[in-house]
Amino acid sequence: MPSRAPVRFRGSAAHHRGPRAVRRERYDPLTVHDLNQLLLVCSLVLLVAVAAVRISSRSGLPSLLVYLGIGIAMGQDGIGDIHFDNAELTQVIGYAALVVILAEGGLGTKWKEIKPALPAASSLALVGVAVSVGVTASGAHYLIGLEWRQALIVGAVVSSTDAAAVFSVLRKIPLPARVTGTLEAESGFNDAPVVILVAALSTAGPVEHWYTLVGVIALELAIGAAIGLAVGWLGSWALRHVALPASGLYPIAVMAIAVAAYAAGALAHGSGFLAVYLAAMVLGNSKLPHWPATRGFAEGVGWIAQIGMFVLLGLLVTPHEMADDIWPALVIGLVLTMVARPLSVVVGLVPFRIPWREQALLSWAGLRGAVPIILATIPMVNGVEDSRRIFNIVFVLVVVYTLVQGPTLPWLARKLRLGGSGDEAADLGIESAPLERLRGHLLSVAIPERSRMHGVEVNELRLPAGSAVTLVVRDGTSFVPLPTTVLRRGDELLVVATDPVRDSAERRLRAVGQGGKLAGWLGTGNGNGGSGRPAGR
Repeated sequence: MPSRAPVRFRGSAAHHRGPRAVRRERYDPLTVHDLNQLLLVCSLVLLVAVAAVRISSRSGLPSLLVYLGIGIAMGQDGIGDIHFDNAELTQVIGYAALVVILAEGGLGTKWKEIKPALPAASSLALVGVAVSVGVTASGAHYLIGLEWRQALIVGAVVSSTDAAAVFSVLRKIPLPARVTGTLEAESGFNDAPVVILVAALSTAGPVEHWYTLVGVIALELAIGAAIGLAVGWLGSWALRHVALPASGLYPIAVMAIAVAAYAAGALAHGSGFLAVYLAAMVLGNSKLPHWPATRGFAEGVGWIAQIGMFVLLGLLVTPHEMADDIWPALVIGLVLTMVARPLSVVVGLVPFRIPWREQALLSWAGLRGAVPIILATIPMVNGVEDSRRIFNIVFVLVVVYTLVQGPTLPWLARKLRLGGSGDEAADLGIESAPLERLRGHLLSVAIPERSRMHGVEVNELRLPAGSAVTLVVRDGTSFVPLPTTVLRRGDELLVVATDPVRDSAERRLRAVGQGGKLAGWLGTGNGNGGSGRPAGR
């Protein structure tokens, strides 16, 4: 009985994969039957990936490893026997996925936490990256024997940290705001200069003088930052002043604005990745209507982007070709993890007097994930010599050192006494829907388990004139509250507020949620408003 022919995918980048792919092939158009099969496979992959999140959350391993494993299992050395070798398609899809992931990360960035850490994070994203590239490239050149161009490409590729990989582990334990803000901002900022650097090193011909390259990077970052902030501000202003006919349109509009910032930044020869992150951060810290729904939609789209990207990267890998690259990857990873990353943290944070315990955690928390593997496809697409070896080294390095660092991050945080107790009062979940004709807002307030609003009477909320609690939903039953109605954990409140007092009403609700009925009187909250930031961010 003849053996089953393997499924093959080739494209414009097939010639970079060696003699195995030397010609282009033409395929018939996609039929409805093919579409049905594709939808079945994709839905099964998504279901397996969703179930894998449960496994990764219990084991402490970032879910990216599970997604990569799914792709490898579907590949030519796995049970799927799918031969996929199109690096250019992988790069394009990877860029699109990174745009979505950075948008989701920006929407979840809390300005209150990131603001104090912004100078330190910017230094790590620029000075720290330069130190990391130099040290790692030196190790790759002198210890492994790579040519300087290849060594610099490897150093640049692995110098970018990955927010998704870091916070899939770190968000399980409370950390000081300065640590989380620094890590989150660094992960969002350092993608931009690294992408520019890798692209410059992967172009044909000699590399320009270093000061010319630094000038190009600075210019592109400035253009991207300006466009991202402008698009984010204009988008947030429009969404706050225009009442859309359906709440489901707000999440779509927010993501569209963030993606538009990337496209505008890239077309203006700036850093599109920095533009999308900053635009999303501006949107995420604005008082947008239906924010919890928007945040949930962004998280869902982000998960889909991560799953699709990592599965595709797993398909691109050829495991049996990696045997000769395992040892070089381990050596380079050891230099990166034990020398380059700690040194980049120390040098980058010299002006800020960060305590050594926080520097130690920042050094160990430099996880690599999607970004380095995607960047490793750039030299493949550009036909750089030994580009396949670079990709294999980066892939092995990311997998091995994520296995080492990921599960140990919570343990290290506890040993360094940087993990909180978890007893902090939980923030309220507040969703706002504009009532355009009534010049008011309907606030939906969810009281979580650890909220200090539990036990507070409605009249003790002391809401500003022009706002009132109109309905309480408790255990599936709704009723109109009396002034003496005692609020409980799990209650959902509907609060109507006129336009002029909307912000002060929300701030007062948050203050009571954090400090109880005496918030603002005994220093147990801010009677004038607390943080005022929407929930879920």
